[in-house]
Parts: sequence; C-alpha cells; structure tokens
Amino acid sequence: MTLTNERIQQKLTEKFGESVSGFNEPFGLLSFEAPKEMNLKVLQFLFDDAELKFQFLTDICAVHYPDDKGRELAVVYHLHNLVNNVRLRFKVFTDIQKPDVFTATQLFSSANWMERETYDFYGVNFVGHPNLKRILNVDEMDYFPLRKEFPLEDQTRIDKDDEMFGRGGSVI
Repeated sequence: MTLTNERIQQKLTEKFGESVSGFNEPFGLLSFEAPKEMNLKVLQFLFDDAELKFQFLTDICAVHYPDDKGRELAVVYHLHNLVNNVRLRFKVFTDIQKPDVFTATQLFSSANWMERETYDFYGVNFVGHPNLKRILNVDEMDYFPLRKEFPLEDQTRIDKDDEMFGRGGSVI
C-alpha cells in the first residue's frame, strides 16, 4: 500500500484525536501541528509505527511570529520516511516568555546539533538536552539574532556610503 498524506493524517487523528490539527499540504508536503507538550509522543509514534516509519530527522528549525501572542515561536520538525520516500512537516508552538520544548535527542541523535542551533538563534530551551549551549554565536551574546525583535535598517541614514555595499555609484 502506498503511504499517502491522507493515510498519514488518518493514522495521526486515530492516535491523537483533536490534539493534532492544522493539517494542510503546501506544495504536497503534509504539515500539521500539536501542543508542545506532545512533541515527543507524536515524534515517537511517527518513528515507531510500522506503516509510517518516519525515522529520519531532516531538520529542526524555528520561526518567530511576533504578532501571535502566546505562540510566538514555532519549532518545526521535517521528517522523512526513507522506505516510501515521503516527507512531512510537524510544528509545535510556544510562548516566547517560556520557550520550553522537550528535546528529541533521545529519539534522533542528529537532533543534538539542530536543537543547539535553534536555541542559539531563537532561544528555544530544549528541556532535557544533554549540552544546550550556543554553537555558532559567541557565548557572551545576550540576544537571539533571528528573532524579529530588531528594526530593519533605516533607509534614510546619511552616515554610510552606499557604494561600499554595492548600492549605487559607478559601475567598474
């Protein structure tokens, strides 16, 4: 039997009921969400189920939604079933004031560095991570650079030379 997005959604709904929601298929990629407290249960089910077999973690990343109060940070898991060559996207949302999400390092060893990078750039605290510390930025950095908390460059500034940034001036 071919593993389809409809079948995956059916199995998830049978197992977790209304806890899994927001199913959609942008560009054919099944995407859905669950409460952050259930991230490990959902990941474990996707991994262990004999039909689903999502045993390859392609990526973990985050997205900052500053206008979505109480759900400002989304942790996004991209999983791959290598047997049937099927991929999916699973999201959990968390409050930026308490960005705690359970670590997936016990299930996927590759989650270690991906979670460290997500912590480093977005400040997601992966509870239970064996070594959650900055991986690319300096330890002294007291902010998370990929959050949308900083103003964009002021285009009216006159104290910079646009030629130095390849904007304007003569062409050589």
